[in-house]
Amino acid sequence: MSEILKVTNLKKYFPVPAGMLHAVDDVSFSMHYGETLGVVGESGCGKSTLGKTILRLEPPTSGEIIFEGEDITNIDDKEFKALRPKMQMIFQDPLSSLNPRMSVSQQIAEPLRIYKVYKSNEEMEKRVLELMDIVGLARRYVDTYPHELDGGRRQRIGIARALALRPKLIVCDEPVSALDVLIQAQILNLLQDLQKEHGLSYMFITHDLSVVKHISNNICVMYLGQIIEQCDTKELFKNTLHPYAKALLSAIPVPSLKHRRQKILLKGELASPINPKNACRFAPRCLYAKEECFASAPELVDVGGNHRVACHFVKEINGL
Repeated sequence: MSEILKVTNLKKYFPVPAGMLHAVDDVSFSMHYGETLGVVGESGCGKSTLGKTILRLEPPTSGEIIFEGEDITNIDDKEFKALRPKMQMIFQDPLSSLNPRMSVSQQIAEPLRIYKVYKSNEEMEKRVLELMDIVGLARRYVDTYPHELDGGRRQRIGIARALALRPKLIVCDEPVSALDVLIQAQILNLLQDLQKEHGLSYMFITHDLSVVKHISNNICVMYLGQIIEQCDTKELFKNTLHPYAKALLSAIPVPSLKHRRQKILLKGELASPINPKNACRFAPRCLYAKEECFASAPELVDVGGNHRVACHFVKEINGL
């Protein structure tokens, strides 16, 4: 299966009064057509910035972004506008990502109007209604406004708008985190159905491993701007190796009194992402940290079976 996206040594730094904030720092991965890559980590780890940088909503500091075999890292705005229909985003907060002065039909039709996809209003209106049907949004809401709808229906507008130009890659930035559990399940099922029907590729960004488990083929675990564990989804849940990923996994509630999971409580202070030292960024909170962890940064290496981990003592910790 060929690659739709390949990211190599991608960096995104922001200047702040104290120096440079390393939001995304030397990240590399690849995605295949029709698959879902889950990107997980706690708030502030850089996962949303990673998605925005790939879609060029934020200009990269350095690195390489290859989309369908083409280097799009430094192309100009005019060239990227022509590419934009193939790469879309579903934002985390559906209310703030929608225009409060535009009706449902106007929101969905906006990308079609900008790119002049249809010559007549009748054709465009037909496509808007078709998109509403695809995402399960009743046609009676065609003239309503975002504030009149609940979170699930607002998110369906965002999904319809992302699908309008028939993209190949969609970055889903925590699309269900603001929704209740029942609506979360509906949106996740919808995304999976759309993927099967339209052959979509997803980058699914979330802090919730229990969500990404059911939708992703592969998972990247991020910590303070870096990928610290990367592998097949089933492999991660079966054989978690990095101490931070183990702590994340232990936080997932288990609906059983007999099989309770022992939670790993992380202590210590977060390392600063501003001008970070050449060291393991998780070391101040790691139960297994040694002198070497504070002296040099571990590389993301394959420990077998295409399972990559950034930890000096991963084999010692896991008995490999």
